[in-house]
Amino acid sequence: MSAAKKYKPMDTSELHDTENIANCLKKSDSATTNPGRSAFAAQNMNSSSAAAAAAASTTNGERLPNFSKLGAHHGNDIRAASTTSNLLNRMGAIHNTKPGDVKKIVIKNFKAKPTLPDNYSEDTYVKLEEAVIAIQLSKPIKYSLEELYQAVVNMCSHKMDAQLYAKLKELTELHVKRNIKLKELTGGSMDKLILLEKINNWWLSFCQQMIMIRSIFLYMDRTYVLQNSSIHSIWDMGLDLFRIHFAQNNVVQKRTVDGLLTLIEKERQGSTVDRGLLKSLVRMLCDLQIYSSAFEEKFLDATNQLYKAESQRKMQELEVPEYLQHVSKRLVEENERLLHYLDSSTKHPLIYNVEKELLAEHLTTILQKGLDALLEDNRLNDLTLLYGLLSRVKNGTSELCGNFNGYIKKKGRTIVIDPEKDKSMVQDLLDFKDKMDVIVRNCFEHNEKFTNSLREAFEFFINQRANKPAELIAKYVDMKLRSGNKGTTDEELEKTLDKIMVLFRFIHGKDVFEAFYKKDLAKRLLVGKSASVDSEKSMLSKLKQECGGGFTSKLEGMFKDMELSRDINLAFRGHTLSNDRDVTNLDLTVSILTMGYWPTYPPTEVTMPPQFINPQQIFNKFYLEKHSGRKLQWQPTLGNCVLRAQFDAGSKELMVSLFQALVLLLFNDKPTLSYEEILAATSIEDGELRRTLQSLACGRARVISKTPKGRDIEDGDQFDFHNEFTNKLFRIKINQIQMKETNEEQKATEERVFQDRQYQIDAAIVRIMKMRKTLSHNLLITELFNQLTFPVKPADLKKRIESLIDRDYMERDKDNQNQYNYVA
Repeated sequence: MSAAKKYKPMDTSELHDTENIANCLKKSDSATTNPGRSAFAAQNMNSSSAAAAAAASTTNGERLPNFSKLGAHHGNDIRAASTTSNLLNRMGAIHNTKPGDVKKIVIKNFKAKPTLPDNYSEDTYVKLEEAVIAIQLSKPIKYSLEELYQAVVNMCSHKMDAQLYAKLKELTELHVKRNIKLKELTGGSMDKLILLEKINNWWLSFCQQMIMIRSIFLYMDRTYVLQNSSIHSIWDMGLDLFRIHFAQNNVVQKRTVDGLLTLIEKERQGSTVDRGLLKSLVRMLCDLQIYSSAFEEKFLDATNQLYKAESQRKMQELEVPEYLQHVSKRLVEENERLLHYLDSSTKHPLIYNVEKELLAEHLTTILQKGLDALLEDNRLNDLTLLYGLLSRVKNGTSELCGNFNGYIKKKGRTIVIDPEKDKSMVQDLLDFKDKMDVIVRNCFEHNEKFTNSLREAFEFFINQRANKPAELIAKYVDMKLRSGNKGTTDEELEKTLDKIMVLFRFIHGKDVFEAFYKKDLAKRLLVGKSASVDSEKSMLSKLKQECGGGFTSKLEGMFKDMELSRDINLAFRGHTLSNDRDVTNLDLTVSILTMGYWPTYPPTEVTMPPQFINPQQIFNKFYLEKHSGRKLQWQPTLGNCVLRAQFDAGSKELMVSLFQALVLLLFNDKPTLSYEEILAATSIEDGELRRTLQSLACGRARVISKTPKGRDIEDGDQFDFHNEFTNKLFRIKINQIQMKETNEEQKATEERVFQDRQYQIDAAIVRIMKMRKTLSHNLLITELFNQLTFPVKPADLKKRIESLIDRDYMERDKDNQNQYNYVA
């Protein structure tokens, strides 16, 4: 006889017990068990534990709430079912104890279909109803949960699941209706906080009850409900009923929402509230799917009203920095509310409304009232906060950028326009540029829009005063590159030159800068006052990179002349040593300057002593022999000498200009000379002679004395050689009193620039007309504006066109006076 024949038929109770265990192990998507067949599992399983575990999940894919705070089930413990091993023992399963000895267990169907006892369904309905009501009323259950669960399984297995579901839904709806109509929820005298606590307790109890009920009806939830897509799961059915009756009862719903809004308003005013209560009730509204319609709209309206009134009040009470701090604080608080109890779907509309009421509605006022002060006082932290807040609202950064641009133009114009600030203009511009760069880089996150706005604003205001900024920038460069500029390292000088180049880029009249820069560079090279040749060439390289080789060709020619002059002087010394012994006691150094490269110096005629004339003639002969066809023109205004003088205290070497040397050499023949005698003997221009005598008789090193005493040189003054002169140095430099650049000289320089511009305009017009042959007036003006690199007015262009017509370079068209033809 096989092992299968040893088993005895099982009674009905055994069938139910077996199906209980088997069905508890089935997955949620399994079909209804056929009561005519039995199945067995060789695994331990606690049916009530499985039911409780499944209660936290969902059967139809919808989201379920989080019940992490739910407590115990009021003492309704679930007892464990019989284990699989006990069941197998009852069925007579044989445990194989010998290794390698394999025996099979064969399971056969029952020969007869199991049936339920009489009146089983009626008794079971009563039993389950009593259990559900007991759970709803938080009372002890008479029956074990295992027994109740098995009863549900039996009812469902015998096609009574639809009636069972309808009965459960009816009991749940009665329970919800009964609780929603309680006087303590609908009465108007209860405190709002107490009301919210009662509603919260009711909600939490309802959730606990539905979890317990679902654990009993779990088999139905996993079989009947899954097979009918139009039916809610037990949990969703409970939520749906709760939602329907809660939403229909306007009094309870309104009092709940009003209570929530009141608590939130108190928290916004600084009071401490129970955030746990708020979170639980908000989650209730979300689970009931009425959060948006019942709460969110009213919450956002209350938020708008609160912050609208608050912003108007705070704008009047607070300064802009304090107001910005207040706005930042409010935004942090609202984000905390979102984090602690509000639903995440509220984040965007809530933050948008707060930003709109506190920032967007007062954007113009904030910028007009406080931006200039923040920029002026360099309040970097407040500017960073301002940028961060305004970047959150529409057009915030654009408005900020526009006002930032306006401030720079207004502030920069005060620096450039005022003639009294000319001495410090360039340094003030550099400091202002550095300050704005730091703000754009650190406060405005190096936003490209602000960087471009900064450039545009500087270019605008720095050209509000024609030519003067270019002139002063050139003089500032001269001051930095002169040898007297002590206390500055090469690295610092290089950084300063880079900053100056930034200002140089903003200048429209770069030819004005070139004219003044060339004049100052010539002085530095000829007098030897340049701080560093490397720095000079570095500046030249920057200019060439910025403006091209045409801009710096003359400046480069000046450096080339100085290098060629050194070679010529070496050759001249060799020549004098071998041929002209009469000049070997005179160290003559000559700088040969190409007239087209250097500034224009007016010719000056002075009376030179014989010891100067002879070397000049020898050098002329030497140079012209090597370079036939050239002409040398001597410039005494640029010469300097070293004289050896004998005083009572001993001999000294005096480093003087050529004019100073001519005056001092006169005292070798006569110890006392009048002003008129010196003027006649030297032929130096009157103003230049007075400054020369003033440097010798009234300066720090007074090698001659003046009678009468005084700072000014007058006609009839007498001058004597000062034998008592003393100085601890052997070689003494007597500085020439520099004549301040007069308005006439400045105008002369500007006039030369203007003349050069006319030549450039003429050349551009001829170049365009030669290429186009025929062109209208407007198109010609447009082409000229595109080609010319300096600012020019249309009226000036029209004058140059008329000049070229008069000189027959072009003509007006006979049929159209507004059109020009090129004349070949």
